[in-house]
Amino acid sequence: MLLASDGRRLSLLDRWLKPVEDGLNLIAALAIFALMCLGVAQIALRKIFNAPIVGYIDAVELAMATFAFLGAAYCQRFGDHIRMDILIGMLRGRALWWAEFVSTLAALAIVGVLVWFGWEHFLRSYTLGDTTIDAEYPVWPSKLLVPVAFFVWFLRLALQLFGFLRLTRYPDAEPVGMPVVLDAAALAQDEIRDAFGPGGRDNGGR
Repeated sequence: MLLASDGRRLSLLDRWLKPVEDGLNLIAALAIFALMCLGVAQIALRKIFNAPIVGYIDAVELAMATFAFLGAAYCQRFGDHIRMDILIGMLRGRALWWAEFVSTLAALAIVGVLVWFGWEHFLRSYTLGDTTIDAEYPVWPSKLLVPVAFFVWFLRLALQLFGFLRLTRYPDAEPVGMPVVLDAAALAQDEIRDAFGPGGRDNGGR
């Protein structure tokens, strides 16, 4: 059963999904790096040779979908999306897991709608042969990234939904396939360790 107390099946699904999320996030990071290099080349060619790259603005617009959406599922895995924890942070035990379940269910519904309409938007662009205004680059590959990225995000949310539902039944079980969101004090301590090392401010100042 998917909701078994040991969480082995959830853990298996989590291990299967992680490489997909990591790969999409890597593509997004490489797109940012490539766009940075393209920007440097654009400035150099314009200033030195007065020969800007044709279609540079169009390429930037098309690339935005890559780094804006491909890392969404990866970010969800670590709980790094913006959250409102004023009320949820006050809950404990089953009440906390039920609150997380309800909020994840709402997010799953929203992302599911975005997958559906994102796919329709891609099909319309592909059928019409939609292109950019200046260089006339095809737009559909960029629009295809949206439903693909959101579908992976949908899978991560679905996995977390079952994970939270499992914890409502087995509140003492180890969380599987979901982020452990830290409170403000623990988050501050993590940021201090990141900035100054394991020994805190004193150790980092030596």
